[in-house]
Amino acid sequence: MPETMTPLSEVTPPHLTPLWERQDCHLPNKPDQQTTGLLGCASCSLPCPTPPMETPGLVVHGEAAPFSTALRSLVNNPLYSDVRFVVGQERQEVFAHRCLLACRCNFFQRLLGSEPGPGVPSPVVLSTVPAEAFLAVLEFLYTNSAKLHRHSVLEVLTAAVEYGLEELRELCLQFVMKVLDVELVCEALQVGVAGQACRWSPCGGLGYMASPVSTRPPSFCSQIAVSFGLGPLQERCVAFIEAHSQETLRTRGFLELSAPALLLLLRSDKLCVDEAELVLAARSWARVGAAVLERPVAEVAAPVVRELRLALLAPAELSALEEQNRREPLIPFLVPPKT
Repeated sequence: MPETMTPLSEVTPPHLTPLWERQDCHLPNKPDQQTTGLLGCASCSLPCPTPPMETPGLVVHGEAAPFSTALRSLVNNPLYSDVRFVVGQERQEVFAHRCLLACRCNFFQRLLGSEPGPGVPSPVVLSTVPAEAFLAVLEFLYTNSAKLHRHSVLEVLTAAVEYGLEELRELCLQFVMKVLDVELVCEALQVGVAGQACRWSPCGGLGYMASPVSTRPPSFCSQIAVSFGLGPLQERCVAFIEAHSQETLRTRGFLELSAPALLLLLRSDKLCVDEAELVLAARSWARVGAAVLERPVAEVAAPVVRELRLALLAPAELSALEEQNRREPLIPFLVPPKT
């Protein structure tokens, strides 16, 4: 007669049997907090079961490259776009996505805060930022990266400052420091002095228009630069120009400097150039400003000429300057009074 087999479901290994159900343990039938734990009980010295602890979740990360590529494909893509911009003097239409811009940038959160009305919403006009720079800003907002170019990095930097994008601003500053040269340094100095607050050239790289006959002192512009995080750029540009003075004075960028930016240079004691050459450079700068603003050369030059150190000129140079000043007034105190 076959033996009676005990079902496996009724067989519990001793190490899985609760202590209070085992015959070799003298615990009460119902365990409590004082008689259970990992250290066991005094009567049997066996470990007592402990309720399982809930472990915290673990954040896992997928591949970043496919995610960034997918978001980059949405830059200026009308697919699912719910906001349009008209940017730059060329009035280029740019498509974007409201929720992404608002969550990434406080500037756009305020700009796009109101719900669009029924029908096709009107485009948002941003005429002061060039289209190429604005697209670089969008690329950064969508992917946290951007492709920078030497010819447009200062425009991207100015936009980053205006929109309060500190990380993009720092990336632009690092790029400018690497590519700084004689042709770029004056434009970079202009941005470092005060961003667009002191820009005056109608044909320079940034495209912002202000007056070279600015009433803002250099200290005011320096405070703006510091508050915008551009102080290191200003210092680096001045140091570069001090080391490459003659080459810099011959560039178009020098002729397009604002008065506060030029004053910073004229007040430097480390320019590697004779004072006579500096006077000629200041005259050329004033002529360009006079042509742009349709004002007399002496009026345009007034904020900066008092920083010229005429006492350093040789007697022959000073006589030549006085003669030229009669033909084309530049320095007011060298113009003889009218009789």
